[in-house]
Amino acid sequence: MFSTQEYIARRAGLKKLVGEGLILLTGNDEVGINFEDNIYPFRQDSTFLYFFGIQTFGLTAIIDLDNDEEIIFGDNPSIDHIVFSGPIESLQDQARKVGVSAVKSVSELSEYIGGAVSKEKKVHFLPPYRAEHSVKLSALLNIAIPELEEHSSVELIKAIVKLRTKKSAAEVLEIEKALNITVEMQYRAMEVAKPALKESDVFGEVSKIALAKGVGTSFPRIVTINGQILHNHYRGNELSEGDMLLCDCGGEVASGYAGDLTRTFPIAKKFSATQKAVYDIMYASYRTAVEMLRPGQLFLDVHLAAAEKIVKGLITLGLMKGDPKKAVAEGAHTMFFQCGLGHLLGLDVHDMENLGEQYVGYTDTLKKRTDFGFRSLRLGRALEEGMVLTVEPGIYFIPELIDLRKKEGKYQEFIDYEELEKYRDFGGIRVEDVFLITSNGAQILGNRLPTSATEIEEFMVSYKRL
Repeated sequence: MFSTQEYIARRAGLKKLVGEGLILLTGNDEVGINFEDNIYPFRQDSTFLYFFGIQTFGLTAIIDLDNDEEIIFGDNPSIDHIVFSGPIESLQDQARKVGVSAVKSVSELSEYIGGAVSKEKKVHFLPPYRAEHSVKLSALLNIAIPELEEHSSVELIKAIVKLRTKKSAAEVLEIEKALNITVEMQYRAMEVAKPALKESDVFGEVSKIALAKGVGTSFPRIVTINGQILHNHYRGNELSEGDMLLCDCGGEVASGYAGDLTRTFPIAKKFSATQKAVYDIMYASYRTAVEMLRPGQLFLDVHLAAAEKIVKGLITLGLMKGDPKKAVAEGAHTMFFQCGLGHLLGLDVHDMENLGEQYVGYTDTLKKRTDFGFRSLRLGRALEEGMVLTVEPGIYFIPELIDLRKKEGKYQEFIDYEELEKYRDFGGIRVEDVFLITSNGAQILGNRLPTSATEIEEFMVSYKRL
């Protein structure tokens, strides 16, 4: 939890940007896995956490802009809850710590909202992303669940994006805590991975650190020898000499802030010549992107520059041909680089994604592209001082995509399909770090990890394998 004044200042900023009406923010509830009392680990809604900071389930907050009121609706735990889960600080005391003096029972919420609606006050709410939010909002506002998104407040979305995009110094410290846990997770993966273990063995070791050092992970860990499957969650493969393991993971700290780092490393102590050649191309793309990070720089252009660097490298391997800039313009690079270069990071690993990528990563004049290779580019807008974002280029050889594009006759001008067949079973590689945009450039966050192929090999050789 941050200082009382930080929460007060955040809400003051929100009030100023929205102006009038009533802001309704729903916290998260406990959710059963396979029956009511067997619950998933509780995670508070990130926007609720940002403005109100309380990690308790079953809360709703109101900011009445016209009457200058801030109210948290919720109930203290029953004796049954205390018996099974233990006592917690009263909701009134928790509210005082974030600068809110008014606390009311959940039973009073419907009447409060109904009174505002009857007076034709504008009720600002966010598009729901969980079923419990949809049910609650529908009941409170008398709006059919399928119609909630179209009635959500674009004005509120834009105000929250404006405030949460730029991180305070205190937020950056929390992100660095999460990243330092993530660095330990990555080192552990490199330390324990060896032939005859399964991906699940490494996954378990990585997860152990996240649980011991923080509150868990910021997203489901990706630990796979099949790096060409971008979000692969199967973990049953056995590691073998000659494989590369891709580990994409993130720790989360008690404040809710996320880490997100990726490394790809050889199960042997060194990359093969082919693996190193492809890794070096990917790393050159990473360096190109990092050197471009500064306020005012369109991240879409950073993505395109990184893609062009990959094309130039693949031309040297004989996999691509022709003019690199034209190849990127026509989308030929998406045979190898199918995803976005990066995303914002904060209280969410893909920060504020539930508010809509067009609002978070783009602008009214810069629209998000929907064509293959760009629809997952979550960030395209100009960078601003205080933004925290990832840079994560990759090169992926996906047999099914190769077959499809060859059958379609696409990119014949730019891709040597005969040579590409030799790389059919290569897999995929990615590297990912997190950066803070500063006044004149960017600063990498978190403790140091080996990044280049040479650095990774030096670590693998020097570390005594367990």
